[in-house]
This record gives sequence, structure tokens and C-alpha cells, in this order.
Amino acid sequence: MGSTVEIKKTFELRSERVKSIDLHPTAPWVLLGLHSGNVRIWNHESQVTEKTFEIANSRVRSAKFIARKEWIVIGADDGFIRVYNYNTMENIIEFKAHSDFIRSLIVHPSQSYLLSASDDKLVKLWDWENDWECTKTFEGHEHYVMQLAFNPRDANDFASISLDRTIKFWDLGSMDLRLSINGHTEGLNSVEFFEDDGKLYILTGSDDHTAKIWDYESMSCVQTLEGHTHNVTSFQCVKLDASFIITGSEDQTVRVWNMKTYNLDHVFTSDLGRVWTIEFIEDSSKIILGCDEGILVGQVITSVY
Repeated sequence: MGSTVEIKKTFELRSERVKSIDLHPTAPWVLLGLHSGNVRIWNHESQVTEKTFEIANSRVRSAKFIARKEWIVIGADDGFIRVYNYNTMENIIEFKAHSDFIRSLIVHPSQSYLLSASDDKLVKLWDWENDWECTKTFEGHEHYVMQLAFNPRDANDFASISLDRTIKFWDLGSMDLRLSINGHTEGLNSVEFFEDDGKLYILTGSDDHTAKIWDYESMSCVQTLEGHTHNVTSFQCVKLDASFIITGSEDQTVRVWNMKTYNLDHVFTSDLGRVWTIEFIEDSSKIILGCDEGILVGQVITSVY
């Protein structure tokens, strides 16, 4: 049994560079973080921008929904974290979180925790039920910390990646580094956990133009995805009729790899410049790409034979 996959463009929305995309868990909302310092909530069903938050004269590289609080949380190049109620647009709080650009924010799935990563080489844990106190600081990276990801099997476990070329693993219960592995020959831009056939894997993307798949149990690299001609910035793992890994790059392409064979099945070229971030909407098989000149929406079409 084999499979094929194709991405067909269905919509584009031109804007400033989009470095961050997040999906609301229940509403058809897409949160867009822009280089202009603005954040937008865009409805992917009506294709209308419902709200625009003028945050700061500072680039936004990460913005997330905290749906259980009806909030959005935003990290910007001025080192501030800002929190807004997305219904009333009220500014809940803003505070100086880091001394340099904030690259990544992730929200704990059940606890009142936010993790932030920065060019100041630090990862910080914030507790919004404790007046947004910084309760832990994780130190160990030697260059900008580019992205964070929680382990889907154990949300006390998280990974961080950096331009220092390492993947580091931490436990929320301790500030001690649990494990560090040298991931690539150049700096890392992106990291994500995914599960396949009952096993847990880690996916990393790098300035060495590759993405790598790691077995979480053995921490060994099981596959290197080669083909991009510039930095790999982002990815998504997609399970439809078949399973695929979709990678995005500064080479202005998105590449679709079969998760079983690791073969390259499809290449989609962005006409809005470099691809910085990717999200996938499972119930409609839509993919959203954040690019230099806005967002592209495509339909992911699969067939099994």
C-alpha cells in the first residue's frame, strides 16, 4: 500500500512578516504574530480578521492562546511578555521578562505555567496563578534559545533548542539539565515531539538545511531529511489517510515527507517569500504558512493506493 500527497493553495492574506501562528482549540481562530508588532486574530472559516492588537513597536516572534483563561500571551523583541483578554481586548498584564528578544512561548496543557525562551540564552517558567512570578530559570545554552516543546506524554518534561547546536531536555521540577545532545552541524531553529506507532520521536530543524528525526528512548538520530537549500524553520506532523512530515524553510518551499519511508512526496513553493512557521487544521485538512509577506492557506490532499 502506498500514498500520495499534494498541497493546493486556496487563499492568501498579505501582511507584514508572520513569525508566529497559533490555533484556538475550539473556535476557528488563528493567532498571527507580526514583525510590525501587531497581533491579529483571523478566522480561517470566514477568512476575516476579527481583531487586531497593536502591541508595541517591537517585532512579535511568538504569540499563543490560553483558551481556558480567554487570553492571548505575546512575546516581543523588547523582552516584554504581554497578556490580553481576547474577548474584551483588555491588557491584563505586561512585564519585562528577558533582557533580549523573546523567541518562543509555550503554555503548559494543564498547569498555570508559561515557558519563555530568549536570545539572553535563558528559559524561564512563569506562574500566572502566582501573580506571574518567575518561579524557575533554566540555564545552560550558550547561544540564543530558539524554541521550546513539551513532551506530550509527560508535560513536566520539555525540550529546548538553540543556535548553540544542541537539544536540551529539562524537568519542570528541577532547574538541573537532564540531557544535552549535539543535534546538527549548524544552529537549531525548531523542535517538536510526535508519536508514531506507539513510539515517541523528536523532530528538529536547522540552519544546516536539514531536519532530523530522533528516537526519544535511545536519543539516536533515526533519519535526516535532506533537500532544502536554506535554513529549516518549521514543521508539522500530519496524520490523514497516511502520515507525513511537512517542513518549511527560508528557501521558500514546503516539503512533504512520508513518515514511514521518509521519501520526499511533494514540494510546494511559497509565492509570499520565506516560510517561517506552519500550522495544520486537522478537521479541515488545511495548512497555514506564515511567510515574509503574509499567510498562505492550502488544502492537504492525500490518496492511498
